[in-house]
Amino acid sequence: MGFGVGLGIVLLSAGLTYLFRQYALCTKLLDHPCARSSHVVPTPRGGGVAVVATFLGCALFLWMFDYIQFITLVIFWVCGCGVALVGFIDDHYHLPARLRFTVHLTSASLALILLPQLSYLQLFYFDVPFGFVGFFIPVLGLVWLLNLYNFMDGVDGIAGQETIVVTLTAAFIIWLHDGDLGHICLLYSMAAATLGFLVWNWPPAKIFMGDACSGFLGFSLGILALITSASGAINFWSWLILLAYFVIDATITLLRRVQRGNKFYEAHRSHAYQIMARRWQSHKKVTLLVFCLNIVWCVPLAVLASYYPAWGAVITIIAFSLPAILVVMAGAGTTNN
Repeated sequence: MGFGVGLGIVLLSAGLTYLFRQYALCTKLLDHPCARSSHVVPTPRGGGVAVVATFLGCALFLWMFDYIQFITLVIFWVCGCGVALVGFIDDHYHLPARLRFTVHLTSASLALILLPQLSYLQLFYFDVPFGFVGFFIPVLGLVWLLNLYNFMDGVDGIAGQETIVVTLTAAFIIWLHDGDLGHICLLYSMAAATLGFLVWNWPPAKIFMGDACSGFLGFSLGILALITSASGAINFWSWLILLAYFVIDATITLLRRVQRGNKFYEAHRSHAYQIMARRWQSHKKVTLLVFCLNIVWCVPLAVLASYYPAWGAVITIIAFSLPAILVVMAGAGTTNN
């Protein structure tokens, strides 16, 4: 999959985003500023549907030309679409959290059942058999990751740049280790589809991603992490390191809010990146800061962990340390102002 194909994917995604923006404007599908948001003007939302549609089309194309297995296509088209659909409906009608969680859990469980190649989960340099524990851990991980992506999609461009950096780096690591070309193409397609949307979502955003896309991206990245880790071309430590900032900000914020007696499922704007956006009065500065942290800190450590999997846990702890310090210093989970 060369530059021309990638450019075509970018243009297709950008074009679909434009069309959905027109739809959102006509139907008044707008995110209005409130005490729990980080924007100041009403903005169309749900444009990330273009990313979902473009990526699913790319997955179908890759299956038709024998780059990926049929079961992989089914997981994205059935389980991933389930996550995207409930997010799309929630973007329009605000579904109960219990219903969304049920769909997320069902989609994650079905995806794990459909993954025949995942016979074990490698943790701490040991192979955990894919029994109860080996099933329970990745299911919860998938549900947490797709919701985490939703939590972290709160300022312009941040979720888009994260997806592009993570997918392109993972594809590069798999290429370094002579991994499966189909997996590289899937990651490349997701990066290109997200870049097309980011054209419209870059600060100041002309349209927001919406739950349909943020949940789908988190779920898809989790599935790709499991599939590619099982193939041996990239280990799970590298994936954790690439997602370090999102994992740390979301997790520390949640834990500190629960410690302070807040309900974990309530909407808020106390993530570190949201606090920094208000202090600096700039979404772009925060998005660029996270981008630089990913490129300068997370990417090199993820590549290093791919070459030294025995030291993966240690390298991951080191990778998590800097984002953790920044998040705590920003006051994540301690203020909503």
